[in-house]
Amino acid sequence: MDFGYQGKVAVITGSSKGIGRETAEQMVKLGAKVMLVARGEEKLIEAKEALSEYGEVDYVVADVKQDASAAHIIEQTIDRYGRLDILVNNAGGSFAKSFEEISISDWEQDLDLKLLGAVRMSNAALPHLKKQGGAIVNLTAVLGKTPPASSLPTTVSRAAGMAMTKAMSKDLGKYNIRVNTVCIGLIRSDQIEKKWKKEAPELGWDEYARLDKHNIPLGRIGDTAEAANVITFLCSDLASYVSGDAINIDGGAGHAL
Repeated sequence: MDFGYQGKVAVITGSSKGIGRETAEQMVKLGAKVMLVARGEEKLIEAKEALSEYGEVDYVVADVKQDASAAHIIEQTIDRYGRLDILVNNAGGSFAKSFEEISISDWEQDLDLKLLGAVRMSNAALPHLKKQGGAIVNLTAVLGKTPPASSLPTTVSRAAGMAMTKAMSKDLGKYNIRVNTVCIGLIRSDQIEKKWKKEAPELGWDEYARLDKHNIPLGRIGDTAEAANVITFLCSDLASYVSGDAINIDGGAGHAL
């Protein structure tokens, strides 16, 4: 099956580890050239060395909370590879408290990274994507659809990312640019592993991942590769008629339609 990645160029933020790195690996194996982006150079060097076994990979050390950094990332990509076809906005983290606990600074920092970081990157990428069309995938979260108590500000940032994705897809479709979001549920990550080791260090990962308390219909926490599979599909030619969607990757745990 041809995913159409040969000759394509992708920029993936937050790609030194986790879902971002796994997505980069899948795309490189399918023939894409990938620019890795993160704030820590040591992890980026490790990722580049590992992924270069499969194809062309480079990296940029940058913080997407800065306008100049977003422009620099795209400039470096164009200088290195000559084009841009795919942007995966994956930079972010989890920060959740009750409304009364959150300072204005907390709100500003969360929105600046998760929402405006994607805006900055998309703005910088747009002139190049318009040349031949392409794909943007924004990573958000399932809880952005149904925010529980004490989930602020992250669920607000993610809900805003979903709304932005839908609006962008309407505006950019005329350029054959598809924009989608994947809504992440419980997926194995550094944060989830820390929780596992704190809550149940006596259990192996498979045992912990299958605990009933996670309330996942498929019965387990997901793997990073399973999230990357969906992102890789959405950025591929196989998803050429998919745009404006918010797709859950959560084992069926979400409650929204």
